[in-house]
Amino acid sequence: MRTNKFKKKPAGRGERRSAAWGKRLSMTLLLMTGMAFGQRYEAAAIQAGPHFGPELSGFLQKAHQGTSKSQTVRVIVQYKTVPTTAHYAAMQSRGGMLHSKLHMIKGASFTIPVSALPILESDPEIASVSIDHPMQVADDLTNGATGVNSAWNAGYTGAGVTVAVIDSGINDTHPDLHNSSGASRVVYHQDFTGTATTNSLGGKYDLYGHGTHVAGIIGGNGALSGGQYEGVAPNVSFVDLRALDMNGAGTDSTVIAAIQQAIALKSTYNIRVINLSLGRGIGVGYAQDPLCQAVEAAWKAGIVVVVAAGNYGRLSLFGSNGFGTVTAPGNDPYVLTVGATKSNGSSAPSAQTLASFSSKGPTTYDHIAKPDIVAPGNDVVSLAAPGATLEAAFPSELVAGSNGNNTYFTLSGTSMATPAVAGAVALLLQEQSTMTPDQVKARLMRTATKMNVAYNLMSTSAWVPHLSQTFTSTYDLFSVGSGLMNLQGAISDSNLAPSTVGAALSPAVVYNSNGTVSLVYGNSSVSSNSVVWGTSVVWGTSVVWGTAEVTGTSVVWGASLPWNGNNLLSAFSVVWGSSTGTATSATSVVWGASVGNADAAFSDAGDDEQ
Repeated sequence: MRTNKFKKKPAGRGERRSAAWGKRLSMTLLLMTGMAFGQRYEAAAIQAGPHFGPELSGFLQKAHQGTSKSQTVRVIVQYKTVPTTAHYAAMQSRGGMLHSKLHMIKGASFTIPVSALPILESDPEIASVSIDHPMQVADDLTNGATGVNSAWNAGYTGAGVTVAVIDSGINDTHPDLHNSSGASRVVYHQDFTGTATTNSLGGKYDLYGHGTHVAGIIGGNGALSGGQYEGVAPNVSFVDLRALDMNGAGTDSTVIAAIQQAIALKSTYNIRVINLSLGRGIGVGYAQDPLCQAVEAAWKAGIVVVVAAGNYGRLSLFGSNGFGTVTAPGNDPYVLTVGATKSNGSSAPSAQTLASFSSKGPTTYDHIAKPDIVAPGNDVVSLAAPGATLEAAFPSELVAGSNGNNTYFTLSGTSMATPAVAGAVALLLQEQSTMTPDQVKARLMRTATKMNVAYNLMSTSAWVPHLSQTFTSTYDLFSVGSGLMNLQGAISDSNLAPSTVGAALSPAVVYNSNGTVSLVYGNSSVSSNSVVWGTSVVWGTSVVWGTAEVTGTSVVWGASLPWNGNNLLSAFSVVWGSSTGTATSATSVVWGASVGNADAAFSDAGDDEQ
């Protein structure tokens, strides 16, 4: 079934078989906040009026200059009298969205277009207008860790940008996915599974519950939680391309068909981002994998493809400690591949540690350095889908909204970290719409917090009660990539990588005879066309990966990792292939027949990692 805002049309697509991710692997969504502005304004030629807060001067200048475009800002408006229905109607006619009535101070909280500020400035019934600064709340553990609030303070909410969510569907009856007029921000639905899209329990479009949760992380507006469970880009639009059925099952072909349709709809809906919180085992190198070729086609069409790394980080074949477990299409060097961290009960970025389930590189066969970045993905509260399979299976994970109903749900996994990054990409593209996918990827990786350098993290341990096991995580390039997403830094950074396709390809790596691992450059390497991380280029590897890991073309690291010469050769072969430790292409040790053909939505409820 295909629908746009007003129509429903049949669309015949083949069935996709996939295995939903295992019950106990956890993923958490973390959105991160910061209080600093993402961009700074010099002394404005146009000064704000006496009833405007000084922080609005820069916004007002942009409004007068006609350069604010679709930018919005969240404000508190105080009136000279207690506001009435007429005041709210007037604000709505100016494009404002009401968040809360604050009659105690004769005011209300709104998100308004920056272009409307001059009208407010001249409104004789308004006493003052000031920024509605974000405050820390329960789910703000995610926002606080990644610097999302700094982007909001600068007026970036994803307005004008559309994200294609290729998942189990999006149930857009949830008010958190509506705009200020009460209409759905999901502008298009299409089913590729050929299965039912509704059920008798109130399920609509999403009968599994995964895609709706993902959409809420990307761009829920927190309407039913007083803003507590607000997504990263609360004004973003969605295209819903349903590739997983009510059991989270699908096939390569349904995902590829959905990617193909996202490319076809790109201009119609301004699709700039694809979120793929799913994956499967790797059977061939990325150049031969049709799923990888599909994501590359989207990337080359100008769409940033954000992909989950996978939840196999606890898989320790022959003592390999979860290395070599990144899934497809997250193994493709073009895409932005995301691993997961956990908050440990704090909103501080420094409290983030790697979630033990998060898959680690290098990739099978091609030895690409993945993941590219990490973001919060453990115990993330986002939107529930009525009548969905996940909610029915894990009722204890339901969370009440402000209306007293169980309108939210808790999941963990790299599936939850991925939409946090996808939402951040939408904010970056609202700020600078001309950025190419490679420029976006490079910006996020350049500004990511280098966890080992900034927080002196070398290794951490996590106890998982249901497995009665402790897992150790290290903070090298194969575990956390370029580091923890820092949206505050990305929004305020003005550096641009080359705009050419492939400028930010993730590099290949090679195991050296002296027991160390290096990035590979040269004609034989996948990174030969990647000008961002090379030796002659924009920032150099030390800026992207952190000075403690890479200096120029020197060794990445390796002395303490499981393929070190002091460890079992079998552990080495899991990651690098070959029983002798000398082969250059990996064998399918990890992705054997039992898991290599499985597709998975990388999230689940009920994980108890401590």
